[in-house]
Amino acid sequence: MKRFFVTALLVACCLAAVPASAQRMTPEQNARRSSKASKKQAKMLKKANKKQAKAAKKYAKKQAKENAKANRQLRKRRSGR
Repeated sequence: MKRFFVTALLVACCLAAVPASAQRMTPEQNARRSSKASKKQAKMLKKANKKQAKAAKKYAKKQAKENAKANRQLRKRRSGR
């Protein structure tokens, strides 16, 4: 009796471990999943591009400031002579 119970329990555990998503996916489900994935990818790409543009703008602003400072110092040195 115990062997039967253990065997039945083992079989039940094995059947429960099989995922429900292992079934074949319909074309509609596949299209929906694909669409969602592409939207997510586009959103991430847009966010990364935005972040990169912001960093480039910040770098350009910093370079312009440093260039202006260097020019002021150069004019000051030349006029002091």
